[in-house]
Amino acid sequence: MVTRALLRLSRFTVAAAAASLLVSIDGADGQSINADQTITRISDYVEHYYSRAQSIVTDEAVTVQRIHRDWSFDGFARRLVYELRVEWDPSVDGDESPATVTRQLISVNGRPPKPGDKPECMDPRSVSPEPLAFLLPDRRHKFAFSGAGIGRVDGRETVMVDYRSLEPGKPTVEWTDDCVSVDAPGRWSGRLWADPRDAAIVRLDERLMGMVDLPIPRKHQRVNSALFMTLERAEMSIRYRPVTFRDPDETLLLPAEIVSSSMWRNGGSAGSRVTQSFSNYRRFVTGGRIVR
Repeated sequence: MVTRALLRLSRFTVAAAAASLLVSIDGADGQSINADQTITRISDYVEHYYSRAQSIVTDEAVTVQRIHRDWSFDGFARRLVYELRVEWDPSVDGDESPATVTRQLISVNGRPPKPGDKPECMDPRSVSPEPLAFLLPDRRHKFAFSGAGIGRVDGRETVMVDYRSLEPGKPTVEWTDDCVSVDAPGRWSGRLWADPRDAAIVRLDERLMGMVDLPIPRKHQRVNSALFMTLERAEMSIRYRPVTFRDPDETLLLPAEIVSSSMWRNGGSAGSRVTQSFSNYRRFVTGGRIVR
């Protein structure tokens, strides 16, 4: 049995400068962070962030690798290249994401896709949620935030904010042949690193809080095997880098790399590791003009 977890973290974001973070000095020995005001400024930043995202396109190189329980590689990796962009609809309500990632497949293992090629089990979806949408003003009430002090990312001073889901939702499972896709809403915790000057998110780490048990349908059960499979561990890390554009001149913080991994118990495949690398950022033209 081959398994994968479709996490809330699929993953393309485009950043731009916004309001300042509030950092308060708490004595001579360290700094403390007003978490409420910090997350408000980060939230404002993400709104502006998405307003810029729709004018950017990038190439996404994806490496999908199965792994053993000791995290060593299991077989050969599958390599994919996509053209990637973000779509944002601020009017979206409910549990649907207002920001989504849209992919167009360019190559599979170094060759153009063949007519009729179908995605394999662990390939990224053609449309998936953008990971920072939970920070938008009308969505962050589902999370608790707390200041985590001062940190550094690639030599850059940052403020750190921890978060966790407040209301775990019911996992949803979709089976296709021997492939299972899982969404586990409300079961995540993580940490944000943000620039203290402009609230730009420099890094985001997220992980599953606790294991998730999933029933195995009868047709997929084996003799004397378990009736449940368990998503034991899942995590993701995004790092951003500055990218400079011309006409008009501006520098934006954009994703450099996303690494996601998951580990299963009682499944036919122990786990997977997916690496997404981004390059060739450019503005795209629509309606005969540059979108700004």
